[in-house]
Amino acid sequence: MHRETASPTKVPTGPAPPERGASLPGTAAGGHDRDQATHRPWSARRLPAALVALVIVAAAGVALVDVISVRAGRQAAGWRKRLAEELATRPVDDVWMLTGAAVAAAVGVWLIVLALSPGLRRLLPLRSPAGCPRSQLRASLDRDGAAAVLRDAAMRVPGVSTAYIRVGRHRIKALADVRFRDPQQVKADLAAVLNEERDQLALSRPLRIAVRVRQRSA
Repeated sequence: MHRETASPTKVPTGPAPPERGASLPGTAAGGHDRDQATHRPWSARRLPAALVALVIVAAAGVALVDVISVRAGRQAAGWRKRLAEELATRPVDDVWMLTGAAVAAAVGVWLIVLALSPGLRRLLPLRSPAGCPRSQLRASLDRDGAAAVLRDAAMRVPGVSTAYIRVGRHRIKALADVRFRDPQQVKADLAAVLNEERDQLALSRPLRIAVRVRQRSA
């Protein structure tokens, strides 16, 4: 008898994915590529814009109604007469004039700050991939999400029973409870793990890390 045997089939394989500690092409591991740095996306400022527009529309509408009423032969509204009289007779150094000017200046400064700042402070911008224009791809990471990732990494350090991570705009604060092992050794291992995990987040501006540990008895 002749028995046929099937020849083994070759399965094409692609390049293996990079390991967790490996760096992406075009960027150094843990490095900061300034050419690919990105900024926070700008907030739409819908609430401040809506409030300002509502106030302006309401004031303009009331004034317009009164002007039309005067043009139609009626008397000006009492509030308008009173306002014109107060502005004409009240001295500039009056307390109400100074208060009104201070409020108007504060609102103006607030609007200028909103116009010149991007907002969205809860977001951390990420680096763009090498060779990708920054205008085409922008990614951000929520600070709470970054804190959760760093906390999971901290809990994998031997000796850490509880970890508290707080991610700010410029610094990462870590507080860990140590149940066993030398606290200083745990602190060194925790700092190394957090530094590695922070580099894996690919933040546009890597944050400084401050680590504290406290001994907890069993």
